Amino acid sequence: MLSIDQYTVGMSAELEKTFSDEDVQLFAKLSGDINPVHLDEDYAQTTMFGHRIVHGAFASSMFSTLFANVLPGPGCIYLKSNINFLKPIYLNEVVQFKVEISEILPEKNRLIFQIQANSKGKSCISGTAEIYITPQSA
Repeated sequence: MLSIDQYTVGMSAELEKTFSDEDVQLFAKLSGDINPVHLDEDYAQTTMFGHRIVHGAFASSMFSTLFANVLPGPGCIYLKSNINFLKPIYLNEVVQFKVEISEILPEKNRLIFQIQANSKGKSCISGTAEIYITPQSA
């Protein structure tokens, strides 16, 4: 991980993810969220979504994946986020996740990110996140 003064506004990281039935089943088991809109196609067809959808918490966890592994990377602390779910994410749909530094707070060792998930050219998730950068030891 870089020191806080090595980051610049506009730095970004991206990943692409497709959520399979197995992924959603495992997340439901681990989280305890067994809402049938995620697990039961017959039920989901009766909802406004028309088909099963990926858990919002599961989809938004991809931002944590980017923060922990890419930007800023191992050792950072995910402090908070403000997330808006704009469009459902369906199983087997390709989703692009992006995080981009929008502000740097050097006195607090923090980075503010714009976060975005898109599928089929439409925004599914948008918001902000605040990440603490662990000070580098000399």
